[in-house]
Amino acid sequence: MSYLKFDKSQLINLDQSLPKEMLRTNQAGAYHCTSLVGCNTRKQHGLLVIPIKEMGNKPHVLLSSLDETVIQHGAPFNLGIHRYKGAVYSPNGHKYIREFDCTNVPKVTYRVGGVILTKEKIFISNENRLLIRYTLVEAHSATTLQFRPFLAFRESNALCMANDAINREIVPVENGVGTCLYEGFPTLYMQLSRKAEWVDEPNWYNDIEYVKDLERGVPYTEDLWVPGYFQVPIKKGESIIFSAGVSPVKTRSLSKMYEKEIASRTPRSSFFNCLKNSAKQFYLRDGENMYILSGYPWGVVLARNTFMAVPGLTLAIDHKADYEAVMRTALRALRTYMGTGAKDERIEGIDLPDIPLWAVWAIQQYAKNVGTEAARDLYGDDIRAILNYILDGQHPNLFVDAKTKLLSTNGALSPVSWMNSQLNGHPVVPRSGFLVEFNALWYNALVLGTKLLADDADAQADVARWTEAAEAVKPAFVDMFLNGYGYLYDYVDGNYADPSVRPNMAVAIGLDYSPLDRRQRKGVLDVVTRELLTPKGLRTLSPKSYGYRPFYLGSPTEREEALHNGPARPWLIGFYAEAYLRVFGMSGVNYIDRMLIGFEDDMSTGCIGSLSQLYDANPPFTGRGAISHATNVANVLATLRTLKKLNM
Repeated sequence: MSYLKFDKSQLINLDQSLPKEMLRTNQAGAYHCTSLVGCNTRKQHGLLVIPIKEMGNKPHVLLSSLDETVIQHGAPFNLGIHRYKGAVYSPNGHKYIREFDCTNVPKVTYRVGGVILTKEKIFISNENRLLIRYTLVEAHSATTLQFRPFLAFRESNALCMANDAINREIVPVENGVGTCLYEGFPTLYMQLSRKAEWVDEPNWYNDIEYVKDLERGVPYTEDLWVPGYFQVPIKKGESIIFSAGVSPVKTRSLSKMYEKEIASRTPRSSFFNCLKNSAKQFYLRDGENMYILSGYPWGVVLARNTFMAVPGLTLAIDHKADYEAVMRTALRALRTYMGTGAKDERIEGIDLPDIPLWAVWAIQQYAKNVGTEAARDLYGDDIRAILNYILDGQHPNLFVDAKTKLLSTNGALSPVSWMNSQLNGHPVVPRSGFLVEFNALWYNALVLGTKLLADDADAQADVARWTEAAEAVKPAFVDMFLNGYGYLYDYVDGNYADPSVRPNMAVAIGLDYSPLDRRQRKGVLDVVTRELLTPKGLRTLSPKSYGYRPFYLGSPTEREEALHNGPARPWLIGFYAEAYLRVFGMSGVNYIDRMLIGFEDDMSTGCIGSLSQLYDANPPFTGRGAISHATNVANVLATLRTLKKLNM
């Protein structure tokens, strides 16, 4: 039995099948994403979506979908499905689906009368090319296939409207055609592994609706251009490969290209393998640089998410070289900013005040997984530079208190932490002053620096300086943040100490070097467990706290207000698990193992084999936001890795 398999009964009901989405990427920024039945439900969905460098590396939908039609005895059976104005679904190709299997590659099995046809999709790694292999498994008479491409040629967050400005030219290429609707876009080449007839039949398909965008309260209707269709006969047992890319291909090579690519795939045959597969989809290689995309389908490269996610996305799946490649790119951007104030063109948010702190945390995970000596050799200079940069007061929005050595920041007018929702240019959660996770990360960084460089003769003056700072921070942290109810204030700004019960305190108790002792950690852990823990991670606000909004629903404004005021985040479970194991030791292993079952259940909902950006804080804990999120996948993977080590 396949780990990720769905039968006819689960697919024919659109209420059940449309919320299930499938994502494939090429690890270079391009992706394919749609629902299991092939009906696009978001404007970001598409068969071939690629970043265009000349357009700010933003993803653009070139090929929205491809409608297949099976013809027997002159009768056409269209396997496609679209939603049109008035909630009309046409054609109803999902009724012919008998099975969807996503163990190796997405594979759909159709049955039309006596015809059984399979469709498998695969991306070519680091190339903007998608291959679809069609195999006629069974047929009792002559069979012909038609392929009708729906073209968008637009930015993924925009919509296309029918117009007369498009370029209608169709250029013949080997076993296919090339077309480019607008100047500045790359040419889309659509080719088949064998000779096929191209039939010109240009037409706009109007009023296609995207139901997810409708639900989100954003524009949801567009028109797509269909220039014609391919027509090719196919025999029983024969396979035909369709290629969509931005460069022409030698069609004789398509079969070998497909087989080579599929051989390198990790079968999604378990919970761990699903997340491992998902982890690699966030990789973004661009020449010598390597990045981490924050999520799909609208994620970008974010500095904070990069440092928070890179250990879990690489080290937890034994991809040490990929960790080093990502950190080489990210630390170079950080060092440049620290030295000159220049922001990186690709990595957003490198100037935010907690970025140096998360960078040190990411290095710490390398030391734990690879070794202290290796970490010192590779990243010792980076740690020295970061700690001294902060202590010298060089960051424009990170201030060291002269007495306590605690860190403060100005977040009243603009969000500075990961809780970065904002409305009308102002933060929804205005965390300012001394933030609890900033200072916990700061203490952790100082202690790590002293231990990592303790034997470095050239760093002794720095080590003494960091030791002195850490000794000041530890009691000051307890005095400032630990309240009489046994948990930690979220932030302290002047005379105001925010009593909201938020998960940022979980970071403080889950770090290797916490300013809290074991008894204090347990007290905080009890509150987190009681008020924040859900099967999908930690709530961003306790139900007992003012302003609790458990559901990420409604208009864009309503969703932004709710974003960090209730919905649960899976990535926080990594810090929770670390804290639990430190408090309860080996007796906590089974508990953490059972706790992860809630995430395993999510492998067959939402984005298949991945984790959503956030989840409603109340039952049934529905996934919302980005359908696949890097920090969530990373930290659940890291937790699984920790459990594996402890169970050995």
